[in-house]
This record gives sequence, structure tokens and C-alpha cells, in this order.
Amino acid sequence: MFSLKKPKKKSLLLALPFVFLAGIWLGVLAGSNTDRKFEDYTDSLFAGQLSGNTLSLHYTLADPKAYGLEQKTASLGSAAAEDPDAYFTSLENASSILRSFPYKSLSRENRITYDILELYYDTELSQENQYLLSEILSPALGIQAQLPPLLAEYTFRSEQDVIDYLNLLRDMPSYFDSIIQFEKEKSAGGYFMSDDTADRIIDQCSDFIASGSDNYLTSVFEEKIAEASWLSEKKKSASLKLHEDAVVNYVIPAYRKLIGALTGLKGSGQNENGLYYLSGGREYYTYLLKSSCGIYDSVEEVQTRLARQLMEDYEEIHTLLGADPSLAAALFAGSGDNGRTPAQILSSLQEKIQNDFPQIPDVSYEVKYVHEDLKEHLSPAFYLTPPIDTKSPNLIYLNPDSRLEGIELYTTLAHEGFPGHLYQSQFFLTEDVPPIRHVLNMGGYVEGWATYIESYAYLYGSDNEALGRLQWLNRAMNLCLYSLLDIGIHYYGWSFEKTMEYLESFGIQDEEVCREVFQCIVEDPGNYLKYYGGCLQFMDLKEEASHQEDFHLIDFHENILKTGPCQFPILEKYVLTP
Repeated sequence: MFSLKKPKKKSLLLALPFVFLAGIWLGVLAGSNTDRKFEDYTDSLFAGQLSGNTLSLHYTLADPKAYGLEQKTASLGSAAAEDPDAYFTSLENASSILRSFPYKSLSRENRITYDILELYYDTELSQENQYLLSEILSPALGIQAQLPPLLAEYTFRSEQDVIDYLNLLRDMPSYFDSIIQFEKEKSAGGYFMSDDTADRIIDQCSDFIASGSDNYLTSVFEEKIAEASWLSEKKKSASLKLHEDAVVNYVIPAYRKLIGALTGLKGSGQNENGLYYLSGGREYYTYLLKSSCGIYDSVEEVQTRLARQLMEDYEEIHTLLGADPSLAAALFAGSGDNGRTPAQILSSLQEKIQNDFPQIPDVSYEVKYVHEDLKEHLSPAFYLTPPIDTKSPNLIYLNPDSRLEGIELYTTLAHEGFPGHLYQSQFFLTEDVPPIRHVLNMGGYVEGWATYIESYAYLYGSDNEALGRLQWLNRAMNLCLYSLLDIGIHYYGWSFEKTMEYLESFGIQDEEVCREVFQCIVEDPGNYLKYYGGCLQFMDLKEEASHQEDFHLIDFHENILKTGPCQFPILEKYVLTP
């Protein structure tokens, strides 16, 4: 028994790109202590990353001044490098400074950071000639879709936060101009998106501005201002008027201009399929596997690994059903919440994980439901990471429109909470690491971990071990199929017809479902490999570590969590030789 579901839109809140500014401070080489000099260097990288983007700064630090970062006029920065040559030159400079440090003289923690940065630089520099293959727009995960929820969730801690937020809204036309300029460059180079994708983005933008000043940003803002007890009534009233002006005269015009630009560029993109059909596309896909997923195996090796796991899971499903045919009927009706609230489920999970995962200090958290006006724009659930200097608030959001229940609700809360994102994030925040580690985007580790722990969560949430295992295998086969299709479409050039033929071999014949799967994968290459490819990296690492003397699962997990988010070759290096 196997059931393929349409891929769900996944909101990647705070998956902000790591950007280097030209002119890395050379003064970090002054001084006598190697570790201190290295930490000065990484602190300068940290400051450079946050100084150009107020949104990133606000989500990372509650008190920037404590880190020596003075708040300037709020800005979204630029969506793409204005001067690619200068950007890659800055990467080369930063890499040269890094390599000037005597590696063997560094502490273990600084060596980990060194290894991460060295591999990051090498990976980014490898795609210098493929810059126009990158894409910042897509219907679900593009910046135009992600920006409004990020703004809606912008925390107001002070009056200055409100001022900064309003300035960010006013900065949107300039920010969108940088998007439009990049898309024009892609068009001129022959890399513009297909008309189908452009239409889906245009529709998404049109939906966002359709209600005019009654946009959901307005309703969310009004609610947050009403709760701001530190604002006088006069300032509250003034803030509401300024917000309406910003939405009407800055936000909506920015989206309209983007719609107009994409409409004008339609027809210049001739490729309706994957990266394979673009010049340098296969090489860029290999780069994405490294940069987005943290996986440094060859594409062929990843494909072979996925195919092997798919067949193993398929055979295990048949074995389980052969031993107990009644499991088939229970597959999608399994218990998981038993009428418990999300808070009760999370409390239960904290107890059940204790034999497999190390304890963390008590942490406060809150489960909230997304705002009524945000329901159709957000994923079924997400965890909003707290600033690194406060470690709170820890917020898990559920989307009522997703109607999560039973085992789906249980495993979703495990993914977002314990021992998933919230747990992993809080564990790493207790580690004494350079601040730069907290802004490096290691999506393969983060999403791979949260997917890996689902294999435990399905067992925790079921009274029947065989049923829990069956439910996990069904989930894993979905993700594995998407990952294999990702490789087929982008690396081997599979058309929709080839994709549907492949899905039909698994008994999936609904053309609408197949079309949506194909289109989603075309628009966001490598996305599913972050989740399931990353998951398999953890599974394989556990298998290798289990052969070591005195292996204990809880210690293995602790080593992973202490090492923290990084590329998988580095994780393997430090976990297998702790």
C-alpha cells in the first residue's frame, strides 16, 4: 500500500542567504592570540552579514547594540548582488584571510567554524560563472512569497521596532527594483523562467494585493499595535495611519511593478522543464546539492542511495502488511493525538524522547495558530527561531487550514518542536560557539534533522509499533520519490511525460497530482533533497557510528547536536572522531 500526496507548500521562514560584503576588515589579523584573532575575524563576518539587512538583524538579535551593531535606517538591502564580480572578489578575500590562520593552533570549536567556512567559500566560488542560474522568485518559496509573512511576524519590542518596520515597508520598492533588475539580466542571458511559472508568481502577487489597504499586513499590524502597551494612544493612532500610507503607496506599488515586469518578460524564457536544459544547468544542480543541502556526494551516488532506500522501504511495507493485513486499513487512521491539545502532545514528546535524545534545560514555548488572514499563505506548521541573545520566545505556529490531526499532528509537532527544530535550536544556543554559526544557512542539517527524528516520532505516537513503522515508511517513500524526481527532472532532463510514466510505475495515475508535483519540483530545485537527502545522511551516519565500540544512541545524538548545523562531510568528521 502506498499513497502519494500533493507536495505541501513549505514556508522557509528565516532561510535568509548568507551574503558577504566587500572589504572584510583586515584589522582582525592584529593581536597575538590565534583563537582571539580568529574570533575577531568571524565576528566581523557576523557584523557584515547583519548590517545590510534590518530584517535579518531583527530576527537574529534582540539587542544589536550589545554586539556592537548600531542600528542605521532600516533597510531590506538588495535581493541580489549588485556587482557579482565584487561579490566573488569579496569571497576570495574572505577565503584568503581564513587560510592565513594556523589551523592546528585553533581550538576544536574554532576548527569546526574554520572547516565550515572553508567549505562554504570553495562551494560558493565554484558557481561564479553560473550566477544567473540562481532564482530568487518562485510561487511558494520565492522572496516575494516569503517577505510578507516575515514582515507580519516582525516582533515589536519597542517603539523603534515599529519605526524600523514602517521603514522596511517603505523600502520595498527599492528592494523589488533589485529583483526586477536581476530578472531582466536572467532574461537577457537566456535563463528566465517559463511562462507557467511566471503566471503562478503573478497570480500569487495579485492575490496578495487584491484587497488593497485591507491587506493582511494591515490586520496583523493593527492587532500588534493594540497590544503594544508601551505606546500612547496618540502614537498608536499615528502608527496606524503611517502603516496604511506605507501599504498603499509603497508595498502595493512594489508588487504591481513586479507583476508588470514579469508580464513584460514573459516569452523570453523558453524552458518549461528542469535545470538540465539550461546552459550549465547540471553543474549548477550539483552546486545546489552542496550549498542548499550540505551533501557533497556526487548526484549519481545520491540517486543510487535514494533508489536503494526506496526499494528497501517498499519491501518492508509489503513484509509488514503480509504479517498483519489489518494494518492497511489503519494506515491513515492511526492514533497520535488521542484528543490531546498540541501543548499536551509536546509535553508528552519531551518525556518520550528521553531514552533516545539528551536532555536540554527547561525551555518555555507557546503554540499559536496563524492569523486568520495568513492561513492561505503559510505552510501547515513552522517554528519561528528566537533571537540568539534572548533564546526566546519559542513559537510553534499551526495553520488551521491544514486540519492536522492524529498521527500527522503528532509528528508535525515533533518535527517543529521536540526533538525537532525547537529542541535542536535550543540545544545549539546553549553551546559556546562564534555568533557567525547562528547565521550560516545549513538547510540540509536543519531540515534533515527534523525529518530524521520523524522516524522516531511515528513510533512515539502510535500504540502499535508495526503501525507506527508503516506510517513512517509511507511518509519516507513520499519524500524519497520527490527527491528522485528532483534528480530526474533537473539532472537528467525528465519531461512531464517521463515524470508521469515514473509515477505510474508506483500506481499513481492522477494527472493533476503528477502535474503539480512536476511543476513544484521544476520551480524549486533541490528543495526536497534538503529534507529527505539530509535525513538519509543522518541515518547513514548513525549506521556507521553504530559499529564503533561502546556506541550509545543518546551519545550519538548529543555529538550531532553539539557539533551543530554544518555541511555533512564536516558533521561526519567531528561526530565519528569526537
